[in-house]
Amino acid sequence: MPPVFSQRHIAHALLKARGIVRLAEFRAAGVTAATVSRMERAGEVLRLDRGLYQLSDAPLDANHTLAEVAKRLPKGVVCLVSALAFHGLTDRLPGKVWMAIGQKDWAPTNAGMPLRVVRFTEGLLTEGVEIHVVEGVPVKVFGVAKTVADCFRHRSKIGLSVAIEGLQEALRQRKATPAMIAREAEYGGVATVIRPYLEALTANG
Repeated sequence: MPPVFSQRHIAHALLKARGIVRLAEFRAAGVTAATVSRMERAGEVLRLDRGLYQLSDAPLDANHTLAEVAKRLPKGVVCLVSALAFHGLTDRLPGKVWMAIGQKDWAPTNAGMPLRVVRFTEGLLTEGVEIHVVEGVPVKVFGVAKTVADCFRHRSKIGLSVAIEGLQEALRQRKATPAMIAREAEYGGVATVIRPYLEALTANG
C-alpha cells in the first residue's frame, strides 16, 4: 500500500518545493488552515504576511522581499528602482518594492506590504520580462535595457538622476549595449529623451 502522508508532511514538502506558500495553495493540497496555524504556533512555519508562509529555518535570499511580493502579486513584474537594484545598477536600496501591473489588474491595499505599484500598458508589461527564481519562487523582473528605458519614462516618479545612474551603470558594467537600450527606449516612447545621455556616455567611451 502507498504510504499515507500527514498534512504536516504535505505542508513541509510544499514549502520546500515552493519556498513561499499561500494559504490557498495549502488548501488545494489538502492541508487545512488549522494545521498551518498549529505549525506556526509550534515554530515550524513563519507567517510572512496574511495568508503567506515560509519554513522557519529557510535561508533568506538577499532578494527575499521580491519573492514575497511576487507570491502575493503573481502578475506583477519587478520594475524601476527595484529592478535596477536587482541587476546591480544602483547602490540605492528602495524602501518599497516597485512592481509593474496591468492597467486593470488588482493591486493590494494592505498597507503592511512594502509595495509601490506602477501601471503599465499590456505591451509594455510583457516586453523584456525575465524570470529569476528567488527562494524557490519564480520572480518576474524587467531586463536591464527595458529597466533603463522605463526609468527614463517614469523619471518624474523616481528622479532623473536615478535614471541616468542606471544608464551609466548598465553601459559601464556592459550589461546592455547602447543598441539594446535605444531599442527599448524607442518601444517605450522615450527615444528622444534618452538619446542625448546615451550619445554623451558612448562618446566618452
